[in-house]
Amino acid sequence: MPGYHVKFESLAIGDSAYRIRSLLDRQQYSDPDGAAALAGISSAAWPIFGLIWPSARILAEAMRHQPIAGKRILEIGSGLALASIVLHGRQADITASDCHPLAGVFLAENVLLNDMLPLPYLTGHWGRANPALGRFDLIIGSDLLYDRDLPDLLAEFIDRHANAAVEVIIVDPDRGNRPRFNRRMAALGYACTETRAATKQQSGEAYKGRFLHFTRVQTSLFA
Repeated sequence: MPGYHVKFESLAIGDSAYRIRSLLDRQQYSDPDGAAALAGISSAAWPIFGLIWPSARILAEAMRHQPIAGKRILEIGSGLALASIVLHGRQADITASDCHPLAGVFLAENVLLNDMLPLPYLTGHWGRANPALGRFDLIIGSDLLYDRDLPDLLAEFIDRHANAAVEVIIVDPDRGNRPRFNRRMAALGYACTETRAATKQQSGEAYKGRFLHFTRVQTSLFA
């Protein structure tokens, strides 16, 4: 036994159904070797990675139609990486990242459940160096601003792994930390627009939130 309980469910994203293995509920915790504690993950935060959150569904829906040609894409704070799995099914150059020690394990299992080839996964700890990640043309994420200390960490992490010309798409369920994050991104040179997300998920459940869309355009030294 792994020390936690899981469930299997089928999630409809567009016209496709994805088989997903997730934690049974938010009462799960297992850190026998202390890896989560070393990553700064508390017992209360431990199960967050292993659940499908409403914003993750909204992001996954959006990724069905997101232009991907020629783009190296990174999902940050990916958790179960539903959006990455959708993009992977479209043959996108997608890498999922999280700092939870089990995120990569769950991702590998869910990719197998959906009869897909392996999906690249790398550790992405916002407060530490992640030299293996490199830089990306499109960075995506969902419900990342749940703590007041995160706006600065997240903005700086994104900037470290963004190409000179980059697009960033974050789905945010109207968290109170959003304005601070937007200001920090603006200070780093990103233009921001916000658009309201659909008021219902595909499941019919209500949703309240918005897309934060950031862009930075590469400028020529000779312009």
